[in-house]
Amino acid sequence: MDPSSEGISAANEMYPNLKLKEGSAYDDLVSLYGRFPVALSLEVVEHVYALREYARTLFNLVEPGGTAIISTPYHGYLKNLAMAVTGKMDAHFTALWDHGHIKFWSVQTLTALLKEASFGHIRFVRVGRIPPLPKSIIAIAQKPTP
Repeated sequence: MDPSSEGISAANEMYPNLKLKEGSAYDDLVSLYGRFPVALSLEVVEHVYALREYARTLFNLVEPGGTAIISTPYHGYLKNLAMAVTGKMDAHFTALWDHGHIKFWSVQTLTALLKEASFGHIRFVRVGRIPPLPKSIIAIAQKPTP
């Protein structure tokens, strides 16, 4: 699923056996496609304007007892401090990147969003570089069963 018709078209050409569809977190995806035991959102949440709508859509797409997996570039205190000390803040947080990142997530802020959306049993994996300064974080969250 991707909101870019050009992206979906290119991906369908490269991977004709996959079911790739156009859509966004602002659409009623459950009515269109149903619910799933696992929903992946890879490197998306940092680009979303209406983050609560995104989280609600993700929650609705997951079956009760199912899992949501969300990856995003990591931004925590130590990483931001390291960028400040090395003079890389302007390059990293540039305002000159069209369609770039508009939200910057830490474990704490992504946990808060997922809890607000009613996900539970939220855990994280840090990936890339060294553990205190990971490139990305992966959140694994469960939708409670009724």
